[in-house]
Amino acid sequence: MEKMIKSLPDVLRDRRATPSFTGEPIPQADLEEILRAGLSAPSGYNVQPWRFVVVKTPEQKRRLRGASFNQAKVEEASVVIVCCGDADSWRRDADEIIRMGLEGGMSESYAAQLKGSVASFLSSLSADQMHGWLNKQVAIAETHMMLMAEVLGYDTAPMEGFEPDKVCEILRLPMSYWVVSILAIGRLKGQDKYHGGRFDISHTVYGEEFGRPLK
Repeated sequence: MEKMIKSLPDVLRDRRATPSFTGEPIPQADLEEILRAGLSAPSGYNVQPWRFVVVKTPEQKRRLRGASFNQAKVEEASVVIVCCGDADSWRRDADEIIRMGLEGGMSESYAAQLKGSVASFLSSLSADQMHGWLNKQVAIAETHMMLMAEVLGYDTAPMEGFEPDKVCEILRLPMSYWVVSILAIGRLKGQDKYHGGRFDISHTVYGEEFGRPLK
């Protein structure tokens, strides 16, 4: 199928959570472009705690479907990206984070305090707080990938309907990994999902403080 590039405004307006996929393969070059979009996302302290497991084989997608409340789209999708956060990544990657920062223009004075700041903050978090922090970081990266896939002409379905323990077992994830979401990517099969509608700015956005309209 000929590659179709969409504009970002069109994607934001028209994207739906795809209900069913054809299973048509995605070229490796496109998959890598989608993954690189996720890797380009911002993160707290530039820790980049996301870890992505790309699932393409029919056997592994079938197993993953069994851990996702039997949702057929998991097995139908061309590729499924399991989006995880690593609670210990900041420990292992601390020196590399500093090195990249210095290479990119970080000041020596900021580099000197950054490692301590990261350790002080992240080591103080409870397990629940860490999972909440990882949810935020990984969700931004997943959104980058989802939008890039849509720009490249693919259809997507971000999913939170899965059993984390089963997903961890199937993918043999380390103990420090927290499964945030599953992103199914491929080509739409059949009818697209209906448009559920979105609230107007006046319903959800305030100016300066709660209750004041934006001007």
